[in-house]
Amino acid sequence: MALSKKDRRLRIRRRIRKIVTGTTEQPRLSVFRSNKEIYAQIINDETGVTLVSACSKQKDVKAKGTKTEIAAIVGKAIAEKAVKAGISTITFDRGGYLYHGRVKALAEAAREGGLKF
Repeated sequence: MALSKKDRRLRIRRRIRKIVTGTTEQPRLSVFRSNKEIYAQIINDETGVTLVSACSKQKDVKAKGTKTEIAAIVGKAIAEKAVKAGISTITFDRGGYLYHGRVKALAEAAREGGLKF
């Protein structure tokens, strides 16, 4: 039986999460993409705490443009907040999505903002 699109993504996500974990020294940048919005958070999995978060719904991020352009703005915002919080290196968790389009735009903008991964 064929998997639905959602089930396929969740299977890939579980496979990724077996390998990618966030530590105190190198937390995890997790990306969630809905049809309209994009969310990013930096997580320390050892303590189960979200250190920094940004999303396209926030007032400082709200902007006009395509969804890909907005994802890049969210990437810049998460990088600024992370650098301010003293986080420089992270591991990237694409959340089961292809590294393509909005996810790629967010990741590249976060790199430009000063995060290393």
